Amino acid sequence: MSVAMTRGILFVHSAPAALCPHVEWAIGSVVDKRTDLEWTAQPAAPGMFRAELSWTGKPGTGAQLASSLRGWAHLRYEVTEEPSQGTDGARWSHTPELGIFHAVTDVHGNIMVTEDRIRYAYESGAGDPSAVYHELSLALGEAWDEELEPFRHAAEGAPVRWLHQVG
Repeated sequence: MSVAMTRGILFVHSAPAALCPHVEWAIGSVVDKRTDLEWTAQPAAPGMFRAELSWTGKPGTGAQLASSLRGWAHLRYEVTEEPSQGTDGARWSHTPELGIFHAVTDVHGNIMVTEDRIRYAYESGAGDPSAVYHELSLALGEAWDEELEPFRHAAEGAPVRWLHQVG
């Protein structure tokens, strides 16, 4: 019987130089393999560095990567995990100011908002459209997207490293 596999990408959008080796160690502890990332300067945050890692592994590897990096000061990152047989895709976004955001994604990377979350938005809004808008904005992770967007654009043309069969 074969083990289901998936793939994803870890985007370290910004990390101070002193934190870079610790990020590599944390990733290595998840993938059970030494990881030497190619760090480049992050133009959106002078003095910070960025790196990307494409990975292939068992479903849940994305959650493990996100958890291993969660809560570190000055670290901005995103982890994506593609859907696989019997498992939804996911995205985790982290900023020092906002903490971590998690969303389930479809095969195209769109965030899937559950029926219960939508129901909560309009029930808590109690007829106030701005309250409904606020709750749906939270469900979509808009604050994380707004904060990370400059870091994403600053990464255009950056090298990507591939890591296969982890986890």
